[in-house]
Amino acid sequence: MNAVSQIQTLDVAEEVVRRNLVEAVNCALHRAMQDDENVVVLGEDVALNGGVFRATEGLYERFGYKRVIDTPLAEALIAGVAIGMSTQGLRPVAEIQFMGFIYAAMEQLVSHASRMRNRTRGRLSCPLVIRAPFGGGIHAPEHHSESTEALFAHIPGLRVVIPSSPRRAYGLLLAAIRNPDPVLFLEPKRIYRASHQPVMDDGEALPLDTCFTLRQGRDLTLVSWGASVAETLEAADDLRGKGIEAEVIDVATVSPLDMDTLYQSVARTGRCCIVHEAARNGGIGAEIAASLSEHLMDLLKAPVVRVTGFDTIMPYFRNEDQYMPSKARILEAALALMNAPGGAA
Repeated sequence: MNAVSQIQTLDVAEEVVRRNLVEAVNCALHRAMQDDENVVVLGEDVALNGGVFRATEGLYERFGYKRVIDTPLAEALIAGVAIGMSTQGLRPVAEIQFMGFIYAAMEQLVSHASRMRNRTRGRLSCPLVIRAPFGGGIHAPEHHSESTEALFAHIPGLRVVIPSSPRRAYGLLLAAIRNPDPVLFLEPKRIYRASHQPVMDDGEALPLDTCFTLRQGRDLTLVSWGASVAETLEAADDLRGKGIEAEVIDVATVSPLDMDTLYQSVARTGRCCIVHEAARNGGIGAEIAASLSEHLMDLLKAPVVRVTGFDTIMPYFRNEDQYMPSKARILEAALALMNAPGGAA
């Protein structure tokens, strides 16, 4: 048995390993490239350097220069080449080093990737994944710390997926790579190495377009995604100590939204608090709140509230923590919901 075969055999037989989120992304990329020779990875420093956060570490050594490609610092080129690859039978996974650099690629994503199936009446599809670290919390400059998922969630034909844990990062990235249409896969870098979870490299994907209920509750529904799920779960723990049972839902796919899961939860609890790091104005939280109000007005015990970032540019690191939703802000909003006129338990 040659060395490659030995590695593949070991991978298939691998036991459960505790991984952090960036390790889970790396593991999913290895699995996808092992299982499908049409999967290729490209981006700035993804090959020889293994990526700025080491998400692509080891891929170049294992799969070679034809499948792991270092590109120039040119995001429009990265997106355009990846779209071309995807229409010709490949499944490219393109990395944008930070979400703040993705705007140069918007022309390609909005005008071409998202429209490919419709424009060609189904003759061509675009099985493309764009990976990008996003969000604040690592004391980086503002262009390295943005959360602008709502810009892309507005584009028909483009999925926007955001994992909040290592296990979901592994399963959702595999699903994104196997999906026949383009997916923007946003990785919350603040929690890249924040915690570890048992993650088996079994090749099992998780469903896209589906919310994940992380905790059952009867009194109110807490809705979040990405890194803010951590503070939301912490707030739910504190609320339990006050006798309040909060249901916690990770949206995961912010476009298209799985509103059915959210409707069912809020219809049961009667209260909803939405938490996201992105700016408040025009955010995904506003869409969720509007939909809940339209469909569940007679079941709501209090108005839907939002705990979000502010409508400003992400501040430098000294004030960064003041910008992002904290456990204290989530608790304050949840307790206000419980004590709202007509909303008391």
